[in-house]
Amino acid sequence: MPKKTIQVPTELLNALADAQHVVVFTGAGVSAESGVSTFRDALTGLWARFDPMQLATPEAFLADPDLVWGWYEWRRQLLLKAHPNPAHQAIVKLAQQVPKLTVITQNVDDLHERAGSRDVLHLHGSIFNPRCFSCAQPYPLKQAPAMRHEQALPPPTCSYCQGMIRPGVVWFGEALPQAEMEAAFAAAENCDVLLSIGTSGVVQPAAQIPQLALRSGALVAHINLEPVSCQHARELSLVGVAGQILPLLVQD
Repeated sequence: MPKKTIQVPTELLNALADAQHVVVFTGAGVSAESGVSTFRDALTGLWARFDPMQLATPEAFLADPDLVWGWYEWRRQLLLKAHPNPAHQAIVKLAQQVPKLTVITQNVDDLHERAGSRDVLHLHGSIFNPRCFSCAQPYPLKQAPAMRHEQALPPPTCSYCQGMIRPGVVWFGEALPQAEMEAAFAAAENCDVLLSIGTSGVVQPAAQIPQLALRSGALVAHINLEPVSCQHARELSLVGVAGQILPLLVQD
């Protein structure tokens, strides 16, 4: 079946050509194109009897740290096998063509960084930056042996306070990192164009980011597999795969 021809609105291309500051706001849909399962996909094997939301809480970690750490280590090793896709790469190229570009992501992987993006704002933390549950001291990840199968694993121990090391992600019931949120809001309020890519736009407070950009006069383009209801004259919805659409926004 031939690929569907995607028409990029001239309004968006012109806005990008004139932009002084572009914000790229990404969600799970971007990582999914690299083969990364979304957080709410059904679990398998050892974790099949759990809802992901049951494992992604401080309470779950305290109740069964081996189970939760094993799940996140399994996810981290899967991410190490994934590769940046054309969407990640197009974002890097776009950054080379505008005076300023800020990447804000809800993803906990490092695919933006591996593609070449710098100073990425991780609103939900990073699975590659664990820290102590007790004292919050960062923990340098060592090269862990490959997991041959899904298994519970005891978490490492903090060398400062002997507490348990936890994944460096934001769990349900926890606040988003304040510094990253403030930087993300400031970028949204000071950009000319905001690209919202592969995100449902319903998870608060991150869902405020496109609205902040709109209220500040920016053009906002939503790039998703499903149409986004646009309520504003400066709001566009582009339906399709980010890895196909984003390269069309980059100048040859």
